[in-house]
Amino acid sequence: MKNLMKTLILLLLVGISQQLTAQDTAEELLRKVIDQTKSYPAMKVAFDYRMINEDAGIDELKTGEVFIQGDAYKLVMVGQTVISNGNTIWTILEDSEEVMISDALEGEENITPSRLLTSYFEDHKISYFQENRRNQNPGQKTIELKPESGKKFTKIHIDIQEQELQIKQLTIFDNGGNSFIYVIKDLDQSFVPTPGFFEYDEAEYPEYEVIDMR
Repeated sequence: MKNLMKTLILLLLVGISQQLTAQDTAEELLRKVIDQTKSYPAMKVAFDYRMINEDAGIDELKTGEVFIQGDAYKLVMVGQTVISNGNTIWTILEDSEEVMISDALEGEENITPSRLLTSYFEDHKISYFQENRRNQNPGQKTIELKPESGKKFTKIHIDIQEQELQIKQLTIFDNGGNSFIYVIKDLDQSFVPTPGFFEYDEAEYPEYEVIDMR
């Protein structure tokens, strides 16, 4: 936020004070949202996913569902299902009839659905907190996070419905000019997984080629 000449010094000081207060408010709200999301034993999330790169002329839209319980998850999108029990990841590709097996590694490269919804404070700072200017939804706020140090993501925008303490949209901007937008259409915290829900069942894909990448 740029400020004018020295005749506006008083306004500048007031503006800085208001900005710091806004950041504190944003951090408090974000912590409440994360605490509430972490309190769910399990959840089912229906979402729209959009990947945009204006320079490359890319604008892709997909819909999907993700089921989450702790570090375990099952992601279902058109042509692809990803299952993880927290230790192993099975990526099932329908078109090529392949199943790729890999380890669920920790760290920045492993952005799981659970981390995507609950891990925003790691090495990030809040840049601003204000009414969402991208839509007219009452009570919806936008928080911008920027990394403290070099990462593959330059910033994250989080749109939050303040009264419900729920995330409505995540927009992740990377260093390559890509924007990854997740619009949460429904979050069901009453979802209860059945035994083996987060495990790969070989019997369901008898003709698929298994590629073990571990």
